Amino acid sequence: MSAKKTNPKPGEVETTGHSWDGIEEFNNPLPRWWLWTFYACIVWALIYSIAYPAWPMLSKATPGLLGHSTRADVAVEIKRFSDANAAIRERLVATDLTAISTDPELNQFANQAGAAVFRTWCAQCHGAGAAGVLASGYPNLLDDDWLWGGDIEAIHTTITHGIRNTTDEDARYSQMPAFSELLEPAQIEQVVAYVQSISNQDHDASLVADGTTLFAENCASCHAETGMGNRDLGAPNLTDAIWLYGGDKDALTYTIKNARYGVMPNWNTRLSEADLRSVSVYVHGLGGGE
Repeated sequence: MSAKKTNPKPGEVETTGHSWDGIEEFNNPLPRWWLWTFYACIVWALIYSIAYPAWPMLSKATPGLLGHSTRADVAVEIKRFSDANAAIRERLVATDLTAISTDPELNQFANQAGAAVFRTWCAQCHGAGAAGVLASGYPNLLDDDWLWGGDIEAIHTTITHGIRNTTDEDARYSQMPAFSELLEPAQIEQVVAYVQSISNQDHDASLVADGTTLFAENCASCHAETGMGNRDLGAPNLTDAIWLYGGDKDALTYTIKNARYGVMPNWNTRLSEADLRSVSVYVHGLGGGE
């Protein structure tokens, strides 16, 4: 490559002086209309950055001479829709939870509003489709397995006050002890074998007899003698195939040794009663509500 500017003959276009294998580059001027458009864009950008919020500062952007605010525009739109829905939201709060589904208009509004609330506040843990995250302590809300009850009133209470949090005195609360401090490793293995047996899993049959005794002495007070759980205590049913933290031997051993302590925040400090009821209706209607 060479760069030697040539002197054009009359009527020829000047070249830039760049040459690649004998091919030269013309120095054609930019179209005048393009240049004026470019200059106009620069002027427009300068005017816009002065008139509207544009330049970032340490804590906020420059406000602009016109004082325009997209946040204020959004707030106006939110208020407009809130005012439009005020009457039906008041009706939603005044209606008994069990009667919402009998009012088609109210039920439709609650489900649509509840879906929006769920996507905003709940999907982070329970997933966008509400199927939860297996073996991670985030329950599936689509099935009919409920630790604290699955009727709409129970769901509303759980959402309102949360589970095992320290910010609501009415939060649902239970605590499984860490049995590594109470049982020997061999005894824990026996309990695991018993739990596997009542949930129809492969197990060591020689350990079940001792595991049955240990279960009755240490676990039945919460999980019931049959292992079917107790919703008043949030104790899960151990006889089905639904496991919040996994039901294989390793997962069961870890759970019994170390216990689990899932926490759900109370939403009554962040959501209105209308929103709480809406998301309760939505969750109840996903398919697993009783």
